[in-house]
Amino acid sequence: MTEIKKDPGYRRIATEEAWAPPELITEFRRVLEKKLINDPAFESLWGYYGGHPSERAQNLLRRIQRIDESRIADMDATGIDMQLLLLTAPGVQVLERDTAVSMAKFSNDVVAEAVRKHPTRLAALAAVAPQAPAEAAKELERAVKTLGLKGAVINSHTRGEFLDDPKFWDIFAAAEALDVPVYIHPSGPPPQMAQPFLERGLEGAIFGFGVEVALHVLRIIVSGAFDRFPKLKIVIGHTGEGLPFWLYRIDYMHAASVRSQRYAHMKPLRKKPSDYIRENLYITNSGVAWEPSIMFCHKVLGPDHVLYAMDYPYQFEPQEVAIADALPMSDIDKKKFFQLNAEKLFKL
Repeated sequence: MTEIKKDPGYRRIATEEAWAPPELITEFRRVLEKKLINDPAFESLWGYYGGHPSERAQNLLRRIQRIDESRIADMDATGIDMQLLLLTAPGVQVLERDTAVSMAKFSNDVVAEAVRKHPTRLAALAAVAPQAPAEAAKELERAVKTLGLKGAVINSHTRGEFLDDPKFWDIFAAAEALDVPVYIHPSGPPPQMAQPFLERGLEGAIFGFGVEVALHVLRIIVSGAFDRFPKLKIVIGHTGEGLPFWLYRIDYMHAASVRSQRYAHMKPLRKKPSDYIRENLYITNSGVAWEPSIMFCHKVLGPDHVLYAMDYPYQFEPQEVAIADALPMSDIDKKKFFQLNAEKLFKL
């Protein structure tokens, strides 16, 4: 195992770390076995991790369900001081409405108890069911005010629907009022866009996840959601799912589209799309232990909007911690990256 610095001068807070209660895994299997939804990307993801005999699938299935001392031991082995726990994709969002609402509440109670047992090592975001936006807003308020959770995780699309639809904006209103972030974690592309990815095995983390989340965030931006909720904070992983690289062209083509009146639904915004990305969006490097990508994001988004994550247990690679430790940042920026930004954003 790669040797990790024991006292680097900052706490390593990993901010996109997956978990799932056994009850949710059981629900995933039920949805698959009874073919309750048409979602080939979900079938690909959990058809594999939910029961494939390979060592990789079995190791992940074991680790993802543990939010106890065994997880702490993995953190100790890689120098991680704290994990921020996110209910794994697709969360409750493939379930029927009432089941999703009850499973979100149940999982929040379970993870809050784990945090109470390990308050210096674990924190968590709340699961909510976008299928029932008003109930989701109420559950987020309960999770934050009563359970001490630090925001919401939404595993991107909900049965093919995205958060740019105003019918979901009770969730944004609640997050803004509570001053907590919404983490949009990837899920596989919805059925209406999945087939070309599936044909080459590209629907998952290799590409489809990033494409789907980037699309989701751009839909939110051009919908005017940040004009309606100017203090809303959204977090995405994997060095921004490619969006930081595209800022210039997104701004240019959005302005051109508005001027040309080509799209009746493409309305002017109060700011450039890149302004919302720089001001309202926070990104983590989850799953991307690559200096050029991290440093590019650090340059274009600023040192206050880029955070560390490991992407445990999907990526559990000790050498990636050492790579992040070696990033060419100033001491204060390195501490922001690993510790201070997470403490401020998630109120840790």
